Amino acid sequence: MKVRSVLVGVMFAMIATTGTPRAQGMARALVDKECVGRKSATRLTVQVGALRSNAGDVVIVVYPGDPSRFMTARGKVARAKIKTSAPMSQACFFLPSPEDAYAVEVYHDADGNGNLSRSPGGMPTEGYGFSNDAPTKFASPSFDAVRFGVKPVGETTIRVKVRYPSSK
Repeated sequence: MKVRSVLVGVMFAMIATTGTPRAQGMARALVDKECVGRKSATRLTVQVGALRSNAGDVVIVVYPGDPSRFMTARGKVARAKIKTSAPMSQACFFLPSPEDAYAVEVYHDADGNGNLSRSPGGMPTEGYGFSNDAPTKFASPSFDAVRFGVKPVGETTIRVKVRYPSSK
């Protein structure tokens, strides 16, 4: 009986730790060849959490420190479209300048149409989020709410929580 309880305890420990890093928002380190952009000393990893399903793709867009370029068609520094892996997906980027501030926008393109789907009234119908988990009520957040700095040399990791619109 004692051997059985020890085995059950070991099996429980194995089950409890399997997948724990992902559940806690930690993930495997991405290698340089998986990163977007020209290799530089400044690397950004974006972990996108609270994904509800494996459907479609996660799109991550990185914008530079110029507020006039935030969320504009040609304003991005880099963009990654990755297969969704719920509950968390991630991508990494080589950044051109550590001196700059950056901002990140993400969305869960669950229907795979290449865009953040919207209702006829213009409200998102798919999950989305921003760096600093900047809140959004009826409009996109300001650049000041989403901007963040990066380490001049090495890796900076940020986490973005995806928020899904209510189904009302």
